[in-house]
Amino acid sequence: MRLVTWNINSIRLRIDHLRRLVSFMSPDLICLQEIKVEDALFPLAECRELGYPHVAFHGMKGYNGVAILSRLPIAEIRTPSWCGRDDRRHLVAVLEDGVQVHSLYVPAGGDIPDPEANDKFAHKLEFVREVAAWFKGSVRPADKVIVAGDFNIAPLETDVWSHKQLLRVVSHTPAEVDLLNALQASVPFVDAVRHFVPPSERLFTWWSYRSPDWRKNDRGRRLDHVWVTPALAAGLRAALVAREVRSWVQPSDHVPVMVDVEL
Repeated sequence: MRLVTWNINSIRLRIDHLRRLVSFMSPDLICLQEIKVEDALFPLAECRELGYPHVAFHGMKGYNGVAILSRLPIAEIRTPSWCGRDDRRHLVAVLEDGVQVHSLYVPAGGDIPDPEANDKFAHKLEFVREVAAWFKGSVRPADKVIVAGDFNIAPLETDVWSHKQLLRVVSHTPAEVDLLNALQASVPFVDAVRHFVPPSERLFTWWSYRSPDWRKNDRGRRLDHVWVTPALAAGLRAALVAREVRSWVQPSDHVPVMVDVEL
């Protein structure tokens, strides 16, 4: 099974990008984040025309929203909410063979890495805490679970262009990294991409729109992840960060991440 996760930054604006992605990667499952569309206006027909008869979506107008496009039958759809908010950041598709696929969009957290001074950062920290507690109580290592999405945290020093300069920048602060590590350890999950790409190697999935030449500066961060439970880890076959997608016309600031896993 080939899975791709992508913060598409508006599915309606970038439906042609999605079509292009499908044509050259041909994933069986696509987890999308930041679809930015309310459910009534979701482009369901277009997604089915791309070859995905099974589509789950949990959207809202203007921001956030998650979706899962599948060639495989979906037996159940769940839409967990966290921190007492219905902000459409988590979608679960249970496939007919029992595999759980989670499309997860962690809050960005604003600009100030202080939960006392920044409500957005406080929300982000609490969101990750709640999700970690839920996984710890609900998922066992023997379960077949994939969690994919924009986690908005770059945990490793090589997941950012400058570890030293970004220690006080939201997405790479110790508080966030510690919580993401706790979330990963809650089952524990296996980082499917780092399973193939050693931690010593720099790897990014996001580049700011503010950069005049993102390729030359290459000041990226690895914010997008795919994790699997130990039950699926032995089936991991390949991983790829589709860096070239960032060069497309009117791109998302994130690029797709692909993982192949034998179920």
